[in-house]
Amino acid sequence: MNSKTQKSSFQGPAGALEIARDEPAGASRGVAVIAHPHPLFGGTLDNKVVQTLARAFVQSGWTAVRFNFRGVGGSAGSHDEGLGELDDFLAVVRHVAPSVESQSALALAGFSFGAFVTTHAFERLNPSRNIEKLVLVGTSVSRAPAAPIDQAAHLKTLVLHGEQDDTVLLSAVLDWARPQALPVTVVPGVGHFFHGQLTLLKNLVARHLSSPTL
Repeated sequence: MNSKTQKSSFQGPAGALEIARDEPAGASRGVAVIAHPHPLFGGTLDNKVVQTLARAFVQSGWTAVRFNFRGVGGSAGSHDEGLGELDDFLAVVRHVAPSVESQSALALAGFSFGAFVTTHAFERLNPSRNIEKLVLVGTSVSRAPAAPIDQAAHLKTLVLHGEQDDTVLLSAVLDWARPQALPVTVVPGVGHFFHGQLTLLKNLVARHLSSPTL
C-alpha cells in the first residue's frame, strides 16, 4: 500500500501464508484482518478495494492486515472453494491477534469472495472473540451461501453494495440480508469494483469505524 507496508509470511494450514501489515500513525486501536476477492479471477491482497479498506482502517487508528489466500502470490497451496480459505483467514487471525484475552480490539473485513469468507470467519469467531467491527463490501452470496450475521452484531456491521454491481447482483444481497433484517448500504450508480468511487468507499467505512460499537 505504501513504503511502510510490512510484508512477511508465516506457516498456514496449507504452507506459507503471505501477509501485508500497515500501522496507524499513533497507538493502534486494534487489528483489522481484510480478505481479498476471488483468487481464480485475479484477486490478491493488492486489489484496489482491499487497499482502500486498509487505508480506511489505518486512518481510523487500526493496524490493517491484508493477506493472500492459498495459491495466491507468496501463499502456498491451491484454491479450495472457500473451505481452505476460511482456514487461512482463521490462521491469520490467530497469528496477528492470538490472545482471546488481548486488550487489542479485533475487526474483520472483506471484499467480494473475501467478504463471503469473512461472514464465515465471523460466524466461527463471534462466540469466543469480541469482534468490534465487521465490514463487508460487494459480498458474494450467489456461488455459495454467505453466513448469516448474528442480530446482536448488526450495529457493528457495515454491508456496502453498489447499485449497478453486475458481478454480485444487489437483489441477491438483499435476498440474503432480508430474512436477517440486516441493513445494506447501497451506493447509487456504482459497480462491483467501485471505479471512480474509492474515496467515497473509504469515507463510508471510516464513518462506520468512528461510530459507537453499541
